[in-house]
Amino acid sequence: MASLISPTRHIARAFAPTTRLTQRRWAQVHDIRFLATHQKPDQRVFDKYKAKLEQKAKQEGHGDVDKLKSAYKEKIVELRQQAIVPGANAPLDAVANTPKTPNAPFQPPPPPQPQSQQSQAKKPSPSAEEKAGIKTLSSFIDVAKTKELPQKEIEYIWRLRHASSPSSLCAVVPTPTYQQIVETARKHPQFVLPLPKEGQGAEIHFLQWTFPSPTTCTVLFTALAEFKLKGEFAQPHTTITHHLDLAHDKGLVLLEGTVIEDKQVTVEEGKWLLMCLQKFYGKAAEQSPRRKLMEQFSQGDSSFKIDELLEEAEKF
Repeated sequence: MASLISPTRHIARAFAPTTRLTQRRWAQVHDIRFLATHQKPDQRVFDKYKAKLEQKAKQEGHGDVDKLKSAYKEKIVELRQQAIVPGANAPLDAVANTPKTPNAPFQPPPPPQPQSQQSQAKKPSPSAEEKAGIKTLSSFIDVAKTKELPQKEIEYIWRLRHASSPSSLCAVVPTPTYQQIVETARKHPQFVLPLPKEGQGAEIHFLQWTFPSPTTCTVLFTALAEFKLKGEFAQPHTTITHHLDLAHDKGLVLLEGTVIEDKQVTVEEGKWLLMCLQKFYGKAAEQSPRRKLMEQFSQGDSSFKIDELLEEAEKF
């Protein structure tokens, strides 16, 4: 028996590969997600909402649920199309068909709306002072309207304008007084003034006059010790600016200044320096030792004495 079975096995093995080569597979691959989510709704779901659908049909005057479906057919189709998400609830090659609107005739864009006269008006070009970073009088008040006011009201408005700033200085100087002061300032653009310190004697402060524009004149106060150390890079602790915009029309020069914090100088001390400036540069100093001290300082005369400066500064 063994000899008879053995040839049969060899024959089967010889034909086995040929049989596998001729085998055909007819299986098809389907998108399971599509098959799972796009089947018809279960009858149980329809039965669950059947009563509500019938009630809705009666309320809207439809005979039965089928007529209700017919009435909402277009809307149902539209919502289904909008809800299609390829790859999530539909095959990847599905495309959401949005309802197409009929081609409307081309309409030209509406003409531009006319701009208001205010927006069309050109902005005034910045002045030379503004370009140089100088604060002009117009940055504080309306110069044109202020020119129409009497002197007392101008002085009141100017002081009120700076009342809210604790570190500011302000004053209103008659034009003749300013002209006398500035005439001396052009002759002596640099000088020193003493600042009494309680229990410490007095500190000497260096002042400089500058004329950055035809309508502004500025005085810079710097501690003399700092000026000697840093020279032109020393930062002033007090800045005083004279505005000449109303000098001709109203006979007034508006003065404003600022005392910088953290410079070991208070606002009251800034006022003291401003008062001393008027003592030495005003008309009353023409025939006094004060003017002589200024000339000595400007000429670099070695006879200039600090003791005499302190004495003249304390006089009224």
